[in-house]
Amino acid sequence: MGRSLMARRIKREFPGVTAYFDRHQKRRYRFRQKGFSTEIHGEYGSDEFRRNYERAIRGYRSQEIGAAATKRGTINALVVSYYKSPEFVSLSDSTKATYRREIERLRDEHGHRLVEQMKRAHVVKLLEPLVDRPSARNNRLRMLRMLLNHAVEIGWRADNPTAAIKKMRTGSQGFHTWTDDELSAFFAHHEIGSTAHTAVTLMLYTACSRVDAVRLGWQNVSGSRLQYRRQKTERFSEVVVDIPVHPDLQRVLDALPKSQMTFLETSGGRSRSANGLGNAMRKWCNAAKLPDCTSHGLRKACATRLAEAGASEREIMAWTGHTSPQMVQIYAGKARRGLMADQGFAKLRQNEIGSNVDEPKEDGSTK
Repeated sequence: MGRSLMARRIKREFPGVTAYFDRHQKRRYRFRQKGFSTEIHGEYGSDEFRRNYERAIRGYRSQEIGAAATKRGTINALVVSYYKSPEFVSLSDSTKATYRREIERLRDEHGHRLVEQMKRAHVVKLLEPLVDRPSARNNRLRMLRMLLNHAVEIGWRADNPTAAIKKMRTGSQGFHTWTDDELSAFFAHHEIGSTAHTAVTLMLYTACSRVDAVRLGWQNVSGSRLQYRRQKTERFSEVVVDIPVHPDLQRVLDALPKSQMTFLETSGGRSRSANGLGNAMRKWCNAAKLPDCTSHGLRKACATRLAEAGASEREIMAWTGHTSPQMVQIYAGKARRGLMADQGFAKLRQNEIGSNVDEPKEDGSTK
């Protein structure tokens, strides 16, 4: 059955449900209605699928009614309360969507359970299915910890049973940081003037994330500077990213018409969505034979370049818009290992031979 025909059938038989393929190319189904979203498990059209669809409808309606229609003390009620908390409300829309995906999975399976009865053993059991996927396990643990912290705050529990449970080591360095060779390969495949070239140059020299990249336009440029407020923090933050426009970025922007509302608009002249940019980036990188490269890797590449140039943590934070030095310390620490190794080696050789071996300075030159 063709995708368009399947989509029409789903829309007719199960309003609110859409089909999609996961990373294993397995067809899955999701119910969405006015901000409410949940997975529909089971083979399409089966009794299990229909039961889960009815459950999704009830979940949506119960959310519309509010916490009063949810049994007090259950995980279901805790989730409703958390969604109204200042902690959740203050998050960006993209972060809310990320949190909701994991929270709704927990809610679907365990929403009827009582919060006060949850023990450490129950938390461990919830994490067991993900033991072979450390990142997914850690993410679930983080969501449980936040929910149960909220339970403590509103007086539903005296303690948090996740407190003594540690995260698993993932062995991952997170998103891959683009190398100079990978950037050269990308630009060789996607020439200046293409949206692909513009997108990568924009994110490389601004360290902006996808949600910000799709909003940037000439309205953000003043003279030789680019200014914007990060969408992730803009609701409750006065931090504005205010950076000089790099000459390489200026050359790319100069090729764009001033009539464009945003630098990365679609061929139809419409603003591009963050998800749309993510999908396009995947296609562009695959076309350039760069399967490990992502848009977030460009943000890391920019921060790493600044660190390698000797920029301080605060200077990097001013560029990336970070409000905490934690992530910046990771970039800076990795970037400076090579420099520190060279400095250490120079000292070792100077001690061994007693000669006046020049020690590399922060800018890479010698005395």
